[in-house]
Amino acid sequence: MIRLLLVDDHAIVRSGLRTLLKAEADIEIVGEAGTAREALELVGQARPEVVLMDIGLPDQSGIEATRAVKREWPRVAVVALTIHEDEEYFFQMLQAGASGYVPKRAAPEELITAVRTAAAGEIYLYPSLAKLLVRDYLHGAREAAAPDALGALTEREREVLAYLADGASNQEIAEALFISPKTVARHRENLMRKLNLHSRADLVKYAIRKGIIQA
Repeated sequence: MIRLLLVDDHAIVRSGLRTLLKAEADIEIVGEAGTAREALELVGQARPEVVLMDIGLPDQSGIEATRAVKREWPRVAVVALTIHEDEEYFFQMLQAGASGYVPKRAAPEELITAVRTAAAGEIYLYPSLAKLLVRDYLHGAREAAAPDALGALTEREREVLAYLADGASNQEIAEALFISPKTVARHRENLMRKLNLHSRADLVKYAIRKGIIQA
């Protein structure tokens, strides 16, 4: 029996998921949470094997909640079930330790397969998102064969890169580093140019590959 915890801030969504998953003989729902704080409390109390985690929680992102779960209970598998199909969210959830990533538009069978796969200690990725991972791997292989541009960054640019890759806004970075948002924007432009990157998602993937941000 797979012990499962549902985490989503919408009660209607949780109700639908509960109805769907309770029909499966090998899945037992041991709790439900609408916030990251509630989720972490319930993981400690109910001891689920799999946490079905939404990313858009009201008090803390599902990404941060996933990091906390994996840090405290590394054997608990987390499967992201989210409306977000952006590369940025996808790679950050994998970096946080998620064992699966399923968009809410997926067929019910996909979700059930993801839960069973994660419970077995394996990784499940929705097909269209798995393609992103393959593409990123190939890009990383080409990047590894090319001269490393990381050494060309200044210390301040590395700091800004770390904050950007961790999801901070220009204003948040400015306050953390005691510089102006305009200066942050300039550093960001320099980073993109020096690293030949074109979006925040590219920055996130680059930072993970280079070990600039950690799970």
